Amino acid sequence: AVPRTSHSLSLRTVLSTGSPASSSTFHFASHQLKEGLQFLSVSGGTDLNGCFVGGTPILPVRDGELQAPALGMDIQILDDHGNPLPPGHGPGELSCAQPFASQPLRFLNDDERGSKYRGAYFDLRPGVWSHGDFAEVTHSGGVVILGRSDATLNPGGVRIGTADIYGVIERELTDLVADSVAVGRPVQLPDGTADVEVVLFVQVREGVAFGAEEVQRIKATLRSEASPRHVPAHVIQTPAIPVTANGKKVEVAVRKAIAGEEVKNRGALANPDSLDWYYALKWH
Repeated sequence: AVPRTSHSLSLRTVLSTGSPASSSTFHFASHQLKEGLQFLSVSGGTDLNGCFVGGTPILPVRDGELQAPALGMDIQILDDHGNPLPPGHGPGELSCAQPFASQPLRFLNDDERGSKYRGAYFDLRPGVWSHGDFAEVTHSGGVVILGRSDATLNPGGVRIGTADIYGVIERELTDLVADSVAVGRPVQLPDGTADVEVVLFVQVREGVAFGAEEVQRIKATLRSEASPRHVPAHVIQTPAIPVTANGKKVEVAVRKAIAGEEVKNRGALANPDSLDWYYALKWH
């Protein structure tokens, strides 16, 4: 039985935050919880005590989209040169171009110049709050969060969000993959040019075989459902996906671990020992 038939729910609205809601989450909330329920995926942060992008009762809910910028937030999606991107013109950095009512004044125990505070949000573009999310505005005016900008993949100089990869896996490969994490690994091309290759680590469902055939299936599915750019150079089975206490994948920590770099905030992970496997991974 599904909740809408097995329970009498008085819910009107359900909000989801923490990481981009998948298409399956949108469908479950809209069709399995309660008929007519408004499901809102929102994005903001504890630091700003609110949302940059949220929901509204007067606009339709579209699969995978956050409905609209929050009131009082001058939200812009900026390209690498700091130019605003119009709706439908590709992804960029989720930014707030003007101060907002709930904006923090400083960090606790910061220096007089506010170095930590400014370094966290204003180093990229002085006077503009850079939130660290890779996002785009759709033609309908909604916003799609594609992942953290510091975890964005950049194969061949083309930026793609990890959420694109996870979305395909959650739609098409749930019989094979229980969880996954995608990271970029720096490489050097034969001509000496620096590049990044996509590495996909997959935690396979219990009792499911995993070999060359499954790897090719994953690659072919990502190629057909996303693009050739989303096809990983390596698909590697892993015993565990490192996550935070609230279940967020930690792409940056995995990327540092496979590069042999120190991960300083291991205490924030729900399963910090899982990183040891990534540190021990040998590249050939």
